[in-house]
Amino acid sequence: MNKHLILTLATAMTVGVAQNASAQWLKALGDKAAEAAKRTVERNVENKTEKAVDDAMNPKFNKKGGSSNKNNEEYAAEEDVQQPSQPAKKQKVAQGEEMKSDFVPGSIVIFEDNLQGEQMGEFPSKWDLIDNNAEVARMNGKMAIKFEHGSDTQIMPLIKDGNKKYLPEFYTLEFDFFATGKEGTNSAYNLYLNPTEGDRSRIWFSQERMDWYIMKPNGDELIQGNASLVDVMELNDWNHFALSFNKRALKVYVNGKRIINIPNAKAMDWFSFQTEFWDDHIDYITNVRLAKGGVELYERNAQSMTPIEKAIAETGKFVTNNILFETGKATLKPESMAEIQKVADYMKKNPQARFEVQGHTDNQGSDKINDPLSQQRAESVVKALEGLGVDGFNLRAVGKGSHVPVADNSTADGRAKNRRVEFIKK
Repeated sequence: MNKHLILTLATAMTVGVAQNASAQWLKALGDKAAEAAKRTVERNVENKTEKAVDDAMNPKFNKKGGSSNKNNEEYAAEEDVQQPSQPAKKQKVAQGEEMKSDFVPGSIVIFEDNLQGEQMGEFPSKWDLIDNNAEVARMNGKMAIKFEHGSDTQIMPLIKDGNKKYLPEFYTLEFDFFATGKEGTNSAYNLYLNPTEGDRSRIWFSQERMDWYIMKPNGDELIQGNASLVDVMELNDWNHFALSFNKRALKVYVNGKRIINIPNAKAMDWFSFQTEFWDDHIDYITNVRLAKGGVELYERNAQSMTPIEKAIAETGKFVTNNILFETGKATLKPESMAEIQKVADYMKKNPQARFEVQGHTDNQGSDKINDPLSQQRAESVVKALEGLGVDGFNLRAVGKGSHVPVADNSTADGRAKNRRVEFIKK
């Protein structure tokens, strides 16, 4: 039955009884006072009646206003985690709090693990163990990596057969983590970027706060900070962590809210997870996703970009036919220096960028001549860039000869296009 109709009928019946019981003293009052008293009685009775109707129509609420369903008061642990006796309520972002949700996941997946198909109790197959112990388990409906209590466990993903230089210039890293809200207990997760001691950035977070120690590009200084997570975390439940790195800009989000925003951080090569236990309980992570790409740095308008910047942003390489050599030699012509200077300007503005400098020839002459010639020409370009202040560590010369044509070698125009230098971003 409609609550409003029940409330109206119940109020009318109760008011009638109350009016009869108080008829004698109402009669003695003046007309104005009697009317005011009548309204007061009606309001009091209606309020009490409405509460009684609410209790009758919502039996799941007890007299104290709490839920009578015990399952709503406890987080569902499907493994061997003890239920908290007095669990904390899930925290919500305060009303009116700005949710800076500008995170965009990368589109090219480098590493991904949702633990599906893994065997319970075994070490996760896509990871390597650095310290202590971890195993596959199920928590709150999700397959996850369980970090054993009583120890600091550290793991790293198995990517490219152990290659520790897999973080690209633009990438995003996401994962879900379980936040324990049992009163009097806590633990902390560490995300290390370049876990080697002395050359690493670290993001540390618990159920209450986040601290960060991020290397500056020079590698000699740290950017430090902290923020509260009390109004962000969902306690006794899964939470989402997201990190975005774009050339030098580092951003970190928890449940969609941006917590860290550093415009000038050092680019790192690899990552690992570590847990720090303050009490005797267990933590979990799952749905780890590392992907290349994300939001363009400050969403720069393409019109403000140089041709080299635009080409590299769109294709990952810069191809030019304006670097010229003397016929049959690796000697650069003077008019080539204007183009080389543009490349040098880009590289000095992006000191973390690494390039393979490829020399290409047309098919005039034999491979015996063209292959070493293309290598020597690539080396000449590298030497010229170094002379303009570019770090030679970020350059590698490779001769391709005439083996990778981009046009028809049977025409003069096609051969001119094939005689080129390519700068391939690595």
